[in-house]
Amino acid sequence: MAIKLTKEQQEILDGKHGDTKKRVLKTLIMYGETFGAKKLVKVTSKYNHLVTAFGLKALGPVYNLLNKLLEDGAKSGQQFSVDPRPLDKNVPANFLQKLIFNKFMYSKQDFYEKQLKELGLMNEDAFTCTAYMPEVGNTPKKGEVLSWSESSAVVYANSVLGARCNRNSGIMDLMGSVVGYVPYFGLLTDEGRKAKWVVKVNTTKKPEAQLLGSAIGMKVMEDVPYVVGLDKWLGKKLDDETCSYLKDFGAATASNGAVGLYHIDKLTPEAKELGKDLIEKGAKEYVIDDAELERVKKSYPVVWKNPNAKPKLCFMGCPHMSLEQLISWTKKLDTALNSVNRKKVYIKTVFTASPGVVKEFEKTGYASRLKEMGVIVSSICPLMYMNNPLCGKMPVITSSNKLRTYTTARYYTDDEILSQITKGGKA
Repeated sequence: MAIKLTKEQQEILDGKHGDTKKRVLKTLIMYGETFGAKKLVKVTSKYNHLVTAFGLKALGPVYNLLNKLLEDGAKSGQQFSVDPRPLDKNVPANFLQKLIFNKFMYSKQDFYEKQLKELGLMNEDAFTCTAYMPEVGNTPKKGEVLSWSESSAVVYANSVLGARCNRNSGIMDLMGSVVGYVPYFGLLTDEGRKAKWVVKVNTTKKPEAQLLGSAIGMKVMEDVPYVVGLDKWLGKKLDDETCSYLKDFGAATASNGAVGLYHIDKLTPEAKELGKDLIEKGAKEYVIDDAELERVKKSYPVVWKNPNAKPKLCFMGCPHMSLEQLISWTKKLDTALNSVNRKKVYIKTVFTASPGVVKEFEKTGYASRLKEMGVIVSSICPLMYMNNPLCGKMPVITSSNKLRTYTTARYYTDDEILSQITKGGKA
């Protein structure tokens, strides 16, 4: 065995803590050895985050595994948050779409959520892809070792918060919590956090977060980029607006590529601390200007059956929107609708955010105004909604490059979305 175990880890592998934990640890060892790990390290974060939040009928082996963990008392060593629910009765869906959701796709949702609660779900509101937001209560600290999955959450935790986590898959995230250890390789190591690319941002205006992230993700794939020039537009402080931008930027790098960590010169924690010492010798270079962003945008395929169809639905918030974004978008919508003498949006529009963020938003005067403008606020997962084959046939628009990548939704910039939902027609 390539991985050297501590006395406690060896005892778990020898079955002294039960057969189930033994099997879990053996799985983690095999996982680690695949990526060249030489040891296991302790998970140090208070909470975990799991990606599997949907009760698909086809996930029978997952439910069996969770039952086995519960029966043998091998519960998660941490409480955890989990990705968004796939269903919300307030999000528009016709009779047939609802039938497929409830009878065929997510028929095990209630059963699965009961398992999650028994395993260690933080609370009823812990369903979100943005677990790291303060309103959720699962914000890891710099240097903490995580056993998370969910690509957009992992890249944010690594990059903006300075925590340490690999891009784990579903169920592997839970296994790390059950035994309290994860294999030491990749983004857990100092060497694995060094940048293999220097990305120079030479745009004439602040680049769209989702578009810039997409360009970088498709270029560097799983490598770590060190981005210079972006501080010109973002400044040198991680305030709410900047963190919202980096949330969307990182999600696009992770979904349009496989980025698990990025460094922003003069801004993100490790870049401020170590600067260009984070850049590997011989790092490749990628220059992004206005023309490059336009080229990337034009490369996106339009997969609608009728490319000229009028949009029937707009999803904003993949990943879930922040409180700052809900407020700023309410203001933008208000101004845009007033300018064209309209009271409500043209297109059915859903803003998604975590339950905790929605609760805080409802305490503000902006929530009632947004409702008056016809916008639905939900904590649903837009991606899971769009996975319904009948929903996938609908002409849906979004400013999320993640949603565009994984579904039939069509990407537009924030300004283009604003124009379409307030003025109608094409942006």
